[in-house]
Amino acid sequence: MDLGLTDKVAIITGGSEGIGKSAAMRMAQEGARVVIVARRPEVLEKAAQDIRTATEGVVLPVSADVAAPETAQRVVQSALDHFGRVDILVNNAGVSMAKAFENVTDEEWESDFDLKVWGAVRLMRACIPEMRKVGGGRIINVTNLGGRTPGASSMPTSISRAAGIAITKGMSKDLAKDNILVNTVCIGTIKSGQHERRFERAKQANPKLTIEQFYAQTAKDRGIPLGRVAETEEAGDVIAFLASERASYLTGIAVNIDGGTSSVV
Repeated sequence: MDLGLTDKVAIITGGSEGIGKSAAMRMAQEGARVVIVARRPEVLEKAAQDIRTATEGVVLPVSADVAAPETAQRVVQSALDHFGRVDILVNNAGVSMAKAFENVTDEEWESDFDLKVWGAVRLMRACIPEMRKVGGGRIINVTNLGGRTPGASSMPTSISRAAGIAITKGMSKDLAKDNILVNTVCIGTIKSGQHERRFERAKQANPKLTIEQFYAQTAKDRGIPLGRVAETEEAGDVIAFLASERASYLTGIAVNIDGGTSSVV
């Protein structure tokens, strides 16, 4: 299936690894020009080279902290300077922080919202005028299942992600007249650097533990109906589809990428 992404320009935050890198890889395969944004320059440049090697695509790495107020304009201007337009924004930056309410400090609330809410808001605000100039666009906000059904000891992440879901719905109605479609993917358990670090800690207690055994046990512990942890490519493919011309009648929706885990549709 041709996704209609040839020569589109996509900005993807958190693009140096995991879901962001997989989404960038898939879009580059489809002919999009991708701008990947992350904080660590060396990891970012390696990701860009990996994508170029795998796809022969065009990739622009931009080292930046999404939580910093000046980042949004700088990232968008970099895309315009190199490619002349912006068609797609994937707000994927974020790290998980999950504690009981009484254990979350003011500083932790602020840093979580600065990254996941304000970072996304500023980027959307900077991209929307450019999307209007080219006749429309796609915004995909990466959130998680906790934003829809917060659990115990899930803050501040479940609350910032709930804000991302609400912003998605409200913006989809504001921007429909401009052919700017706004959707979110609610992520469940997906292979990531965070889980690999958990594996390394578990391996210290059990040196014979393999990564395959670790992920199999994680799937069992979390009650994933499909019985396995997702690959990042499975999320990247869904994001690329939502960014594409094939998703031209989808806006304001939340797609669970969770192997059937969520108790809500």
